[in-house]
Amino acid sequence: MDHGPWSLLPPTVAIVLAILTRRVVLSLLAGVAVGVLILKDWSSNWNPLTAVADLLEAHLWTSLSDGQHLRVFVFTAVMGAMIGVIHRSGGMHGVVEALAPLARTRRGGQLMTWVLGLLVFIDDYANALLLGNTMRPVTDRLRISREKLAFLVDTTSAPVAGLALISTWVAGEIGYIEAGFQNLGPGTESVDGFGVFVATIPYRFYVLWALLFVPFAALLGRDFGPMLAAERRQLASGKPSGGARPAASEPEDSTPKRWINAVLPILVMLGVTLALLLSTGARKLGVELSPHLPWRTVAVVFGNGNSYLSLVYGSLAGLFSALLLVRVQRLLTGPQMRAAAFEGAKSVIPALTILWLAWALSGITDEKHLGTGNYLGERLQQMMDVRWMPTLVFVLSSLVAFATGTSWGTMGILMPIVIGATYRMVESQTGSVSPDSPLLVASIGGVLAGAIFGDHCSPISDTTVLSAQASGCNLMAHVWTQLPYALVIALVSITCGTLPVGFGCSVWPLMLLGPCAMIVLLLVLGRPVEPTADRQ
Repeated sequence: MDHGPWSLLPPTVAIVLAILTRRVVLSLLAGVAVGVLILKDWSSNWNPLTAVADLLEAHLWTSLSDGQHLRVFVFTAVMGAMIGVIHRSGGMHGVVEALAPLARTRRGGQLMTWVLGLLVFIDDYANALLLGNTMRPVTDRLRISREKLAFLVDTTSAPVAGLALISTWVAGEIGYIEAGFQNLGPGTESVDGFGVFVATIPYRFYVLWALLFVPFAALLGRDFGPMLAAERRQLASGKPSGGARPAASEPEDSTPKRWINAVLPILVMLGVTLALLLSTGARKLGVELSPHLPWRTVAVVFGNGNSYLSLVYGSLAGLFSALLLVRVQRLLTGPQMRAAAFEGAKSVIPALTILWLAWALSGITDEKHLGTGNYLGERLQQMMDVRWMPTLVFVLSSLVAFATGTSWGTMGILMPIVIGATYRMVESQTGSVSPDSPLLVASIGGVLAGAIFGDHCSPISDTTVLSAQASGCNLMAHVWTQLPYALVIALVSITCGTLPVGFGCSVWPLMLLGPCAMIVLLLVLGRPVEPTADRQ
C-alpha cells in the first residue's frame, strides 16, 4: 500500500524529537509508535489495543529477536566486557604510555587516531568500539575533546569498511550492484559486480574526501562551528565533557601498565574474526583455501563470510585471551575480573537500547511497511535529467540514510532503482550503455557515498551511536559537532565531484580539486584551537 508522504513522518518525528529533547530512546520509541499508528490507520481493523500489540510484538520484539541483531548485541556486549578487563588490568594505560612518544601533541594524537582507524578496516562496528575505547585515554591526556574523538572514530569506521576490498561490507555492496543489473533483464545478468564495485571507488567523493578531511584539519590545527567551541572548552578546562560512561573503573596504582595486555587480545580478536570470515566465505562459495588464491578471489571470499558469526566468536576469543593474560600475570583476582567484565558489558547497554529501537524504526520504514525509501526514490526519478543523476542520487541516498538511520538499508532500497533508472536514461540517449559508463558508475557510487553521508548525520544511526558510546561522548553532542563537517564535505563532494562528473568532466582531475577546496574552506572557515601554539 502506498503511504506517500506519510511514510516520512516516523523518522521525521524521531529525528526532530531527538534534536529538541536529546532523549534519543524516547524519541525513537515515539517514531516507531507513529509508524505503527500510520500502518493501522491504513488498515480496515484499526483499534488502539491492536496498535499497542503490533508495536510490542510485530516491531519491537521482532527487532530484538532477529538473529543478526542478537549477534550484534552479543558482539557489542562481549567487546565491552573485553575492554573492561583490559582497562581494569592496566592494558589501556600501557597503550597510552607506549603511544605517548608518538602522540605528544594534539595534532599527533588526531593523526594517530586517523591512522589506526585506517588499519582497522575489517568492520565498522569493530572499528568504532576498538578505536574509541583505545584512544580515549590518549586524547584525554592531550586535551582533545570527546566530540573530536567521536568525529575521528565515526569518520574512519563506515568509510574505511565501505571502501576496503576485504571487509564485512564488500559482499553486501557487490550483491546490491549485481542484483540491480540482474533486474534490467536479458544481457545484463553476467555483469561483474566486483568490477563495477572497484570502478565506483574514485566516484565515492564524500567517502574519500571525508577520510582526507581528518588529517587536513589536524595538520592545519583549525576547527569551526560547535567543534571549535568543544575543542577550546576542552583545552581550557582539561576535563572531558563526557556524557557516556567509561568502559571500566581505573586500575589500581600498583597494577603494572603493560601494553601487551591490550594489544594481544585485540590482535587475537581480529585474527579469529578474519580466519572465520575466510572459512565461512569459502564454505559458502565452495572455494578451497590455498596460499595461491588470487587476491580478487580472496576479497570475494572475505566479503561472503558470515560477518556476524565471525565478530561474535572473534570477540569471545579476545575476551578469553584478555582474561587468560590477566590470570597468568595475577593482575586481578577472580571477583575483580568478573566485576571488570560485567562493568564493561553493562556500559554498552544504553548503546544497545538505542540500536534496538533504531533497527525497529528502520524496519517500519522499509518497503514491506511504509516504503519510505521507495517513495523518495520515485519522487526523485520523476524529475531528473540524466546529467543530474549522480548529484540527485547522492542527495536522495543521503536523505534516505538520514531518515532511516541505516546505510545498508539505503543501499538495498535504492541500488536497483538507481541502476535501472540510470541505465534506461543513458540507453535512451545513446542507444546503448556499458556497465563502465561514467554516468552509471558515478550514480552507483553516489548511492554508496550518500548512504554513508546520511548515516553520519543521523542521530538514529547505529555507527553514530557506537562511535559516541566508545568515545565517551554524549550522542547529541557528537551529532551537533560532526554535522557541520559532514555538510561541508558533502558540499565539496557535490560542487567538485558529482556535478562536474555528470556534465562530462573526467573524474581524475577532481581528485585534486576536491581536496584543495577542503583545504581552502578549512583556512577560511576554521580558526586555530590553540593560537599560541600555532604561532610557535
